[in-house]
Amino acid sequence: MAAPSEKAVRAAAAAVAGRTRVGGIALRDGNVQLVLEVDGNRAREAETDRRAVEKAILALPGVTSATVVLTAEAEAAQPTAPQRRSGPGRIDLPDVASIVAVASGKGGVGKSTVAANLAVALARRGLRVGLMDSDVFGPSLPRMMGISGRPSSPDGRTLVPMERWGVRCMSIGFLVDEATAMIWRGPMVMSAVQQLIGDVDWGELDILVVDMPPGTGDAQLTLAQRAPLTGAVVVSTPQDIALIDARKAITMFGKVAVPILGLVENMSLFVCPHCGAESHVFGHGGARAEADRRGLPFLGEIPLALEVRERSDAGEPVAGSDGPAGEVFRRIAGEVWDRVRAQLAAGRPDPVIRME
Repeated sequence: MAAPSEKAVRAAAAAVAGRTRVGGIALRDGNVQLVLEVDGNRAREAETDRRAVEKAILALPGVTSATVVLTAEAEAAQPTAPQRRSGPGRIDLPDVASIVAVASGKGGVGKSTVAANLAVALARRGLRVGLMDSDVFGPSLPRMMGISGRPSSPDGRTLVPMERWGVRCMSIGFLVDEATAMIWRGPMVMSAVQQLIGDVDWGELDILVVDMPPGTGDAQLTLAQRAPLTGAVVVSTPQDIALIDARKAITMFGKVAVPILGLVENMSLFVCPHCGAESHVFGHGGARAEADRRGLPFLGEIPLALEVRERSDAGEPVAGSDGPAGEVFRRIAGEVWDRVRAQLAAGRPDPVIRME
C-alpha cells in the first residue's frame, strides 16, 4: 500500500490539532515524523493535541509508524544565564546512567572520529555503551561504525538501536540514504534530535556518547537544555582558527551549566610512516594551552595517523585494534570515564569553568 502524501498527512493533523500549529513533516516509506508548534506556556495542555494528531496519522492508509513532537519557539532561544534542563520537552532516560556530548565549535576537526573511537574504547572496558549521532545534516556514524540496514521498531514508535563493536548505535543515517540531503529548518532539526535520543530503546547503559554536530545551533541547544548531560568533551585541532570556535563551544556549555570533562587535541602530530620524522602540520599544544588557561582538564593528544583515517573509512574504529593509535583513544576513554564517575558521585556540575 502506498504511503500517504504530505498533503494528506497535514490535512489529517490539522483536523484534530486544536490550538497547536502543524509544522514540518518528514515522510519515508510508511514512517511519518511531524512537528506541532505550540506556545511554550501551554505545552502541557498541548499534549492532548499531540496524542490526537498521532492517532489520526496512524489511522491513514499506508502509515506504519507516526512520531509527533511538540516544539515551542521560546525554548529554542539561548539562555542568558546558566541553567539546568527542566520543564516541558525534557528528555528523560532513566536507564542511562550518564550522557557525554563530544563537541567542537567547527567542522573538520575529527569530532566524529573521536566520538566513535571513544565509544568503542569504553565498550572494550566492559561498559554498556550507546553512541548517538546528532548531526542530522552530515551523519557519519553508519560509515565509521561499519553498520548498514535500518533499525527495527516492534511497536511502531520506539526504535531499536543497531549494534556493532559492543556499542548500541542510532543515527539519522540509518533512516535515509547516504546521498540524501536533509533540507530542514530549526524545528525539524530539534524534533529529529529529540527522537533520535528519546524515542530509542537504549536499554540499560553505563554511558551514552553523543556525537554533536559542529557549531552552537539548534541541535546543540536542544540536547544541552533538554537532555541530562553528565558533561562534554570538546575536540579541537591545535591551530588558532580551530581554537577560536572551540572556545565558543566551551562558552555555550558553560551557559547551560554542562560541565566540561576536558579538551582533546586531534591531529596533534604527524609521524612519517617511512622515516619516522615528526611534523606539527597544524601546530602543536594549542588545546593543552587553552585547557590550562581555563582551568579545564586536558584529556590527550591524537596523532594525525593514516591508520586512523583508513580504519574509519572501512568502518573499523582504530580503538578496536591493539596498535599504538588505538591505545591513544583507550587512554582518553579512561580519563573520560574517571571524570564521568566523579560527576556521578558528586551529583552536581563541576563548578570549575572559567567563562570569557
